[in-house]
Amino acid sequence: MANAPVPSHTSFFGRMAESITRFSGSTAAFLAAAGIVLVWALTGPLFHYSETWQLVINTGTTIVTFLMVFLIQRAQNKDSLVLHLKLNELIAATQGASNRLINAQDFSEEEIRILHDFYCALAELAKKDNDLGKTHTVEEAEDNQREKLAAQTE
Repeated sequence: MANAPVPSHTSFFGRMAESITRFSGSTAAFLAAAGIVLVWALTGPLFHYSETWQLVINTGTTIVTFLMVFLIQRAQNKDSLVLHLKLNELIAATQGASNRLINAQDFSEEEIRILHDFYCALAELAKKDNDLGKTHTVEEAEDNQREKLAAQTE
């Protein structure tokens, strides 16, 4: 993926951010960073390990870290969105898949908790089956839950 082409229709900042992100994860970037730290360490005796000498590395690493946080978050946001789009496509294209999960990333925490409970119920149904290939739907889990509640009230 290091040689992946960058689409020309993205903004200048987008292209620059992707290039920096790609480079920062490379062996060359690691070796350059390690080299800078090594040169800094070797110059310690020359500068008598002064406060200014220490301040140089502290300031440099703080600035690089600060900027990299935003670049990494930008890349993570894009990767997350692309992953969601791919999953949405798979859900939409798969017969029998519940379309209610398309754009699940936009659900409230309460909606996600409710869906989580449904899928926990599906997992329990699956555990009871000896046939690992058998599938259940959310509706079957709901029916199962209603039957359990009805049995408890009797």
